[in-house]
Amino acid sequence: MDKVFAKNRKAFHDYHIDEKYEAGMVLTGTEVKSIRAGKVNLKDSYARIENNEIFIHNLHISPYEQGNRFNHDPLRKRKLLMHRRQISRLIGLTKEKGYTLIPLQMYAHKGFVKIEIALARGKKQYDKRQALAAKEAKREVERAFKDKQQY
Repeated sequence: MDKVFAKNRKAFHDYHIDEKYEAGMVLTGTEVKSIRAGKVNLKDSYARIENNEIFIHNLHISPYEQGNRFNHDPLRKRKLLMHRRQISRLIGLTKEKGYTLIPLQMYAHKGFVKIEIALARGKKQYDKRQALAAKEAKREVERAFKDKQQY
């Protein structure tokens, strides 16, 4: 079982997720230690393709407490490691209208820090309201079923 360090729960509320990809990251030692301590925030971060390479922006990794002068910049852009075919496919897909790359979760896999990114389209406000209404209706049905089971 992989240990999950951070999840981007807001991504499922704000975006329609079409495809998911796993990517490695180029990190420094203090970043890895800080991630393993759970001091990472995926909120408001996104990935962008620059010169046939994928970089993640606005990913906040807090400075490591015992890092002294070797500490890192918390918001620096970090390179993601993916296969060339996957990157070229994403280049074609992100040029289409409305597609973006957002991180969903960060986890450890066989000792390496991995990040799951998604090809996503932004939701409109009425889509968000519909999703909340459907979630609330499902919750009501489950609550009524649970009450009926108790008697």
